[in-house]
Amino acid sequence: MTAVARLDLDALPGLAAAQRPLVDPRSLGTGIVHLGIGAFHRAHQAVFTEEAVAAAGGDWGICGVSQRSRGVVDQLRPQDGLYSVLERGERTSLRVAGAVRDLLFAAEEGERLQALLAAPTTRLVTLTVTEKGYRHDPATGRLRRADPDVAADLAGEGLPRTVVGQLARGLAARRAADAGPVTLLSCDNLPANGAVLRGLVGDFCAALPAAEGEPLAAWIAESVRFPSSMVDRIVPATTDDDRAEVARLLGCDDHGVVVTEPFRQWVVEDDFPGGRPAWERAGAVLTGDVAPYEAMKLRLLNGSHSTLAYLGALAGH
Repeated sequence: MTAVARLDLDALPGLAAAQRPLVDPRSLGTGIVHLGIGAFHRAHQAVFTEEAVAAAGGDWGICGVSQRSRGVVDQLRPQDGLYSVLERGERTSLRVAGAVRDLLFAAEEGERLQALLAAPTTRLVTLTVTEKGYRHDPATGRLRRADPDVAADLAGEGLPRTVVGQLARGLAARRAADAGPVTLLSCDNLPANGAVLRGLVGDFCAALPAAEGEPLAAWIAESVRFPSSMVDRIVPATTDDDRAEVARLLGCDDHGVVVTEPFRQWVVEDDFPGGRPAWERAGAVLTGDVAPYEAMKLRLLNGSHSTLAYLGALAGH
């Protein structure tokens, strides 16, 4: 039996025009580092970003950072960062996404991650690391300094292991390199996620020796922004049947398929000193206040989901 080719840059000319990326991946420079490159990011922020670049230009390619395992890196690196988005609704559509231009596994490539965070070309760092990834106390919003990995990062024991440690040490390297302003944009389901992230980075700086932490905190206050955002799109786990369907539609294997619904929403606080993609051209809402949108989503969507789950559990399901 003849082996089926795998999706990569060389496979793009053989795809139908409607299946190809909206931008030429080879022409796209990297301006975004994304921590936590799971299926949700690839079906949400990466899609918005590619559409924004297609509409308005800019070197806003994404370097996706995997924090906990090599899985996504092993899926996408042999595919030149390409993967397909299978959208299922009243109609099914399929397009290969081209915004992810680089990948790394933080546990094995920590030095490269720190160099990217300090690079002048990196103007935006986005995060989908789940609530647990912030290593904070949800009741107080403060950094859990007693967490062994946080403590190791504060002590400077090797390369940072935690997200907040990676960011703080990366910002310190950026300050030393005089690499210019940068935005850290949380896209996780945390109330006031930008303020939470700002506070955690501030806690990390405050826990450092004063000679190190105080000047870093002052530079961050001047050069770094932490806008809040609200995200919404359902992205179920990809199945073998999904991969088989995509292979049939594309004519090649794609190990990185993501499956999603037609609906999507992204509301972003517009505070980006180093610039940003024209996400509004892709349908995102740029605003001065995310809180009303966040309250609506948490109460109407997450609240109803929780209610169904609790009632189901009480009913014995």
